[in-house]
Formats: sequence, structure tokens, C-alpha cells
Amino acid sequence: MNILVTGAAGFVGSHLCERLLKEPSFHVIGVDAFTGPTPPSYKRNNIQSLLDHPRFSFIQENLLDADLKHLLEGVDAIYHLSAIPGVRSSWGDEFPPYMYNNILATQKLLESVKDFHIKRFIYISTSSVYGEKVGKVSEDADLNPLSPYGITKLTGEQLCRVYENSYGLPLVVLRYFTVYGPRQRPDMAFHRFMRQIYTNQPITVYGDGLQTRDFTYIDDCITATKTALTADGVIGETINIGGKERSSILDIISILEKVTGKKALLSFYGRLKGEPKHTWADISKAERLLEYSPAIPLKGGLEKEWHYIQEIYKTNPT
Repeated sequence: MNILVTGAAGFVGSHLCERLLKEPSFHVIGVDAFTGPTPPSYKRNNIQSLLDHPRFSFIQENLLDADLKHLLEGVDAIYHLSAIPGVRSSWGDEFPPYMYNNILATQKLLESVKDFHIKRFIYISTSSVYGEKVGKVSEDADLNPLSPYGITKLTGEQLCRVYENSYGLPLVVLRYFTVYGPRQRPDMAFHRFMRQIYTNQPITVYGDGLQTRDFTYIDDCITATKTALTADGVIGETINIGGKERSSILDIISILEKVTGKKALLSFYGRLKGEPKHTWADISKAERLLEYSPAIPLKGGLEKEWHYIQEIYKTNPT
């Protein structure tokens, strides 16, 4: 099977490519434009071990500029992860890249895909499409994004549905809830916290620190994402991918103190606009359709990310 992965050099994309290549019958084409908040050097490191793999090919190009008809020749399935991520930087003058890379690039890809007979198109979305909710959130909840970023990802979902309805796109939508682990983007909370602890800087906490998240370890996320490629009964579905251990930001910092053996200094700032107070995924559909069962405990996942942070900042602690 020939599988196209957009956003292949990113945090999730690089892990996904690695997992897919463990299947001897899978050939993976990775595409990434090296845009967004992750420095290009990080993305190069993310895929360095893949570049010599005989069943992996990499193209550094933006979907907006690519010859998609040529790119899609012989492709059996697509994972569309490519997007500009992040809530905080999606406001004001920083919004246009989100519009181009999250909406227009998705539309261009869909417009090309409709002329090919692919087996599955897996669109990676986010819990940000839900907005502020109380309790566990199921896939049929009302969608009220709080940020421009969330709006662009929801628009991407809706574009996919239009092509599904009009052209029979074999669509699966996965909504991720706060994925963490090695290679996590530098702008994400756990990476920031660990870098600040490692460099003996105060941890930046936005709001009161009592906000809670449904944290998903990268390996669990990838297991569910890979299963969505071949599972029966998932075409047409939207599926939450979350964890089993919710925690507050202050609780996370307490765990990090135990993991790192260091006392954290806290510096509190105002609450960020666009961020929900709580997220909590109802993963019963993923359990049923993907046989999904998150296996990595929160403390164990944080230990793995801490090991990664120490390695990458050992020679360059800035």
C-alpha cells in the first residue's frame, strides 16, 4: 500500500511515518513544507532516521505549490496532518498563514483527490473544534471553536464532508486531544515546562493553573491513527482520540518535579484567549471502532519526554 502523509516532519507526522514503515507492505511518501512554529532544524531531526529507509520518500514542498496530480499517482491512502498549529498565534495579523495552510491547502488537496480512487482519506482534526464544554465530550457535541485556529480546523473538516458527500471521499476524521511526548513542538506546554526546568527558569503558567486537559501520549495516539487506516466500519466517522488520565496544569508541574528531581519556580500570567478551561474526551467510539485502549500512564509518558528534552538541550540549552 502506498500512503501519503502530509505534515510528515512534524511531531505526530514523523511518529506516524515510523509506525507505518514497520509494515513491510507499506510504502510512505512524506510531504512537509517546514512551516509553522516548529523550527526547521527540529523537523529535520524528526525525520532524519527515515531518509535512508528504502520504503520512504520525502518531498519538502507546500501543498499550495505542489503538483498534486503527480504526487497522488499510485497513492492508496492519505493522512492529512499538514496544518499550522497553535491557538495563541492564530489571532490578528498572524491569521493569514492559518487560512492558507489549514483551509486553502486542504481544499486544493481535496480537489485533486476527487479524481483518484483512494481507499481512505484520514483528516487529522483537534479538540479545539469543540470549544468550552462541561464533562466528557462526544463526537456529536455542538462545535463552537474559541480561536481562529479552531475555526480553520473545523472548516477543514467541513470541506472534507463536502467532498465526501459530492464525490464519495472515503473519509475518516480523527480529533486529537492534547498529544504529548518526544518531539513535541517547542511551543506546547509540556515542552516549555521541561525546557524551563532544565534551564532553571521559572515555568510560565497562563491562568490559575487549574485548567485541565485530556492528555494523550504520542504512542497511543499513533496506535489509534494507524488502526484507522484499515479498521472496518470507520469510513464516514468522526472519532475522538484522547487519553485516560486528565490532570490540571498544576498537577502536571507537581509530577514534573518528581520526574526531574527539581523544584519548579512558577510565574503566573493572565489566562489566554481562545483556550478552553477544560477538555475531556469521550473515547468510547474509538474503543469500539479502533479497539483503542491508551496504555501509557501520564507519569511514564512525561518521563519519556523529559529524557528527550535533556537530549536535545544538552548541547544547546537555549
